[in-house]
Amino acid sequence: MLSLLFRRSLLTALAGLVCTLSPCAADNQAQFGAETPFFEDLPTVLSASRLPQVLNEAPGAVTILDRHFIQATGYRDIARLLRLVPGMQIGQERGHSQWVTYHGLGSDYPTEIQVLVDGRSVYAPSAFGGVDWSSLPLTVDEIDRIEVVRGTNSNAYGANAFLGVVNIITRHSHQGRGVTVQTNLGSHGISDLRASWTGGSDDTGMRLTASRLQDNGFSRLNDSRVSQTVSLRSDHRVNATDELTVRAGYSRLERGMGYPDSIYNNNGERTANAEVSTLHLTWRRTFSHDEEWLISFYRNHEASIDRWTASSPSFPVVPLNRDRSSNRTNIELQHRFALTSQARMVWGLEGRRDDSKGSFLFFGSAPPEVNMYRAFSNFDWHLTPAWQLNFGGLLEKNGDVATQFIPRAFLNWQASPSDTFRMGYARAWQQRNMFDIYGDVRVYASGTDPRTGTPVAWPYVPNPNLRTPSVDTLEVGYLGRFHALDATLDLRIFNEKITNFVIRRNIPQSIAPLVLSALPSSQFVNLDSPVTLRGLEYQLRTKPRAGTEILFNHTLIDRHTDEPEVAKRTAPYTASLTWLQDFGTGWKSTASILRMGSLAGGYGYVPTCDYTSRAYTSLDLRIARTLELGGRRTEIALSGINLGERHQEIADRSQQCLPAYLNKPVNPASSMVWLSLGIEI
Repeated sequence: MLSLLFRRSLLTALAGLVCTLSPCAADNQAQFGAETPFFEDLPTVLSASRLPQVLNEAPGAVTILDRHFIQATGYRDIARLLRLVPGMQIGQERGHSQWVTYHGLGSDYPTEIQVLVDGRSVYAPSAFGGVDWSSLPLTVDEIDRIEVVRGTNSNAYGANAFLGVVNIITRHSHQGRGVTVQTNLGSHGISDLRASWTGGSDDTGMRLTASRLQDNGFSRLNDSRVSQTVSLRSDHRVNATDELTVRAGYSRLERGMGYPDSIYNNNGERTANAEVSTLHLTWRRTFSHDEEWLISFYRNHEASIDRWTASSPSFPVVPLNRDRSSNRTNIELQHRFALTSQARMVWGLEGRRDDSKGSFLFFGSAPPEVNMYRAFSNFDWHLTPAWQLNFGGLLEKNGDVATQFIPRAFLNWQASPSDTFRMGYARAWQQRNMFDIYGDVRVYASGTDPRTGTPVAWPYVPNPNLRTPSVDTLEVGYLGRFHALDATLDLRIFNEKITNFVIRRNIPQSIAPLVLSALPSSQFVNLDSPVTLRGLEYQLRTKPRAGTEILFNHTLIDRHTDEPEVAKRTAPYTASLTWLQDFGTGWKSTASILRMGSLAGGYGYVPTCDYTSRAYTSLDLRIARTLELGGRRTEIALSGINLGERHQEIADRSQQCLPAYLNKPVNPASSMVWLSLGIEI
């Protein structure tokens, strides 16, 4: 009767109605091994364990943003989609700068979640790490779905899956053949153009996409961007068992940075450029639904040019830059197979080499190359029709860090055909950032020889003794279908205990004595005490009537740490409500209300400056009409984001220290409205 009572209480709380529920678990044991009308339409996920699993069999909470949902939002940026996932905390310091974390805590360049495109990491190994969301060689239209594993998943994807995984899966090139063209025109200089061609033969499909995004960003900021992207995906069916997939991409981004009145022009106005190129080859041999071999090769190159000049009364010309580049080469072997009719397994091997350059960021030298070796396995065993065990482990050797073993174990109980409970434990280590360890920024006046002169400032001092952070996660979850409401509820209760958390701290002048400026020197160090995040998050998705879909996300987090500055880097709550409506006459609409608690993103470039952005509410709207024009499917849409109150999401802390901005945001987000026209030829 546990399942019956639990579902009744949830229905009463969520819907305020009484309905007839399915029989209790004891009367339905015989049905567990077969498809049921309650779960038959649940999607299959790939990212939780590297095994294809129906959502209620996955080890942990997984949110899926499918193509229908992605198109309905009309968003121009991939990162904005993640605001509609429970637990995700997203902010923008400016229009083209996305701060993306799960449960906050992120540095200026967050690295707490692994971000993949078709299973391959898009983390930048150079300098600061993280993901430059605006320069990804990928367009929103290419995405088939996004799977977000909400919780530690390092046993499947290694150290950077510290608190979760975002896997962006692109469309197969045999889908949607033809030519599509879309343009966006709107406020703040929005002027976008995208064209895509998909074609080929029965055995070989190909999709070529080119896009150009342009806008002026937030008002009253040096915030323009021009982004150009070209990408190719081709899928070739060699024979009945073998398929070769090629994905290549190139992007170039030009964007405005900085502020006109920053302290000593330490973050002065300038234009920065970034280039990214990527090549991903995958060979897949599929013997049956239960067995598959996969070999993939991945090569990525990133380069950024970001230069300006600072000044002070004593030193009128001080050149600064954040120029950097990196290369990543990755190869992986994976084998998935069935052991018995009740048990499946996946195992694999992976090797990777990263090299980075940034002479100003590392005081004239490059950090060492990092070689990573990884062996992983995951096991899915249906102990009985109602009980399922997922467990696995990963061995990883990353650079000079000792070999780490990363375990995870989950137990799922299908209490009834429409109720699944899960509980699990996972441990993970976070890959150390190159800049955190080796970052050595010494600032010299123009004309000074760094080999013999005295630095004007020494803002970053290296710390080769930085320890590797780790996390222990315990979670309990529930996934239920409520037939009367055509609703799905996904609930996660979590306890995430992080040790050796990395923060940036000022250091005594005696460590860096040869500095002429009073500007403090700082260093990345480990906290001696743990950081613990406890809370719950849930997602309710319902279709109360034909053409209507409602998605509600809510997260509450209790932060435990001896460092108040760290606690501020996680918002205590987030919520979003999205309403999708198909009026059945070619008209569709989407409305999303977003609520974010107070949040201090990152640690800022001047560590003595402390600022937390206030809680805010924002509204995104879209209305679209689909019709036939000249025999071609055409969509006209009007979209708006950041509607409603002006708000600040991520503050530039050094700017907020200036007297002129003590009582007002320095970079409030701007409302943006644009008209879209899309044609399928």
